[in-house]
Amino acid sequence: MHAWLCTNPTGVDDLNWQELPTPTPGPGEALIGIAAASLNFPDLLIVQNKYQMKPPLPFVPGAEYAGVVQALGEGVTHLRVGQSVACLSGTGGFGTHTLAAAKLCIPLPPGFPAVDAAAFIMTYATSHHALIDRGQLKAGETVLILGAAGGVGTAAIQIAKAAGARVIAAASSEAKCALCLAQGADATINYGTDNLRDALKALTDGKGPDVIYDPVGGELAEPAFRSIAWRGRYLVVGFAAGPIPALPWNLALLKGAAIVGVFWGDFSRREASANAAMMDTLLAWYAQGKIKPVIDHTLPMSELKRAYAEMGSRAVKGKLVMVN
Repeated sequence: MHAWLCTNPTGVDDLNWQELPTPTPGPGEALIGIAAASLNFPDLLIVQNKYQMKPPLPFVPGAEYAGVVQALGEGVTHLRVGQSVACLSGTGGFGTHTLAAAKLCIPLPPGFPAVDAAAFIMTYATSHHALIDRGQLKAGETVLILGAAGGVGTAAIQIAKAAGARVIAAASSEAKCALCLAQGADATINYGTDNLRDALKALTDGKGPDVIYDPVGGELAEPAFRSIAWRGRYLVVGFAAGPIPALPWNLALLKGAAIVGVFWGDFSRREASANAAMMDTLLAWYAQGKIKPVIDHTLPMSELKRAYAEMGSRAVKGKLVMVN
């Protein structure tokens, strides 16, 4: 097997494509032949030693992937050799094979493409947990999605529309706004050129959005929160812009608003049965055509460094997927 090995987490340049022994699964493990692996923002942070999870060195990055079960360890009963699966294990995806904890592998229904499957779990689980569970989004409410042209943003648009909400999608260019409209957004804001607060006031007749989905952070957070509706819910999803914002607490008081943390990873561990039910819902929605990952393009696994550069330039719309 081959894999991108991180021996020193100082950045992408120190990753090396190496031949490694193909491992044998131990108890509770599965050997996966990787067909596709998606690039997520944490995949960049983890090789820069900036992510909350710091795996022991050396490690193979790549949190999310899809492929075929090639061997099973003792005690694994819900998978079979030759079965197509998707997995979000945190590391291991950027290679030709990996060992995964079998409990993290989701069997795929027939006809589920590997490229879609590799771009499915993190974005859709995060967005569904955020909007439906933590945000309690209801039909008829208005949701503002920041960073709406990215992986979690496009997933959030689709999930919010499936829930019957009105979606205002905010992105940094006209091309990205056009993508959001194609995914079902009712209105868009180009925050590269438009004043976010003025645009929200006009689009909501001064009321503001009921729910704000924020995977961006940075300088957009305060103007977005100042625009929130009475009893609004501000979903703290991530900080793709880099800086972690500090909001004046009186804003929450004045709007009767809630600042709601979204940590899907811990939810999946602490509330496994609820997470499993959510994933069943999402797989059913995919089968019904309600949701489908937006794939910007694919690249060969050997071109991972190019993929990192494209993601870092913020040129990617939806997801970038590596394929073997």
